[in-house]
Amino acid sequence: MGIQLKNASQIAKLREANLVVADVLDILEGVAKPGLTTWELNEIAAHRLKQLKAESAFLGYHDYPAVLCTSVNQVVVHGIPRKDVVLKDGDLLSIDFGAFKDGWCGDSARTLPMGKVSPAAQALVDATRESLERAIAACVVGNRLGDIGSAVQSHVEPLGYSVVQQFVGHGIGRRMHEEPNVPNFGVKGRGLRLSEGLVVAIEPMINAGGAEVFVEEDGWTAVTKDGSLSAHFEHSVAITRNGPLVLSRP
Repeated sequence: MGIQLKNASQIAKLREANLVVADVLDILEGVAKPGLTTWELNEIAAHRLKQLKAESAFLGYHDYPAVLCTSVNQVVVHGIPRKDVVLKDGDLLSIDFGAFKDGWCGDSARTLPMGKVSPAAQALVDATRESLERAIAACVVGNRLGDIGSAVQSHVEPLGYSVVQQFVGHGIGRRMHEEPNVPNFGVKGRGLRLSEGLVVAIEPMINAGGAEVFVEEDGWTAVTKDGSLSAHFEHSVAITRNGPLVLSRP
């Protein structure tokens, strides 16, 4: 397909889809607490999605069985919501959610501390969130794709964290995953030149320990090889002549 640059009206449609995603994530952030199961969060998201007259981008994607990815503690991404996964005080819960509205896709993720978390867990969350903000700031016409990944990597690695390299961000539009791939690592000044109308989903996945990840037998759940905590934030971002436009920020 190649890279599909979007015009202003298409970016406006992507904004609508991403506002659906932000709405659902806001609701989940408000209700998620120790004692709830990740399946209950999935049901809340599915109900709200129907109210908003939007469709899940995840349910049925390569046979994925839910509308959310709910990744707890050492689960990096793609954790499947389950009735037997009960959130506990001190957990880190990463929620990834995507939706289609009028044929356009939105995609975003947040890591939420459950109850009172350890200072180390909170520091990981804060660093991951900040790395995404730095990556967004690099989304300027004329910059390079490597500037985005470098912004993430250069922030978290000096803090002792590792960047997951097995999974990356992506272009987004009428399909959830479009070209180009958007790594969370890279060399500043290298790679594809960023053009007006490029829309990307940037999603740093940062581990407290090593970068190595393995996928469990269900074919989805990706966990840190060393059992360390992981955090994940994602925004869909349009590159415009006026700078980065964060489509999934309410």
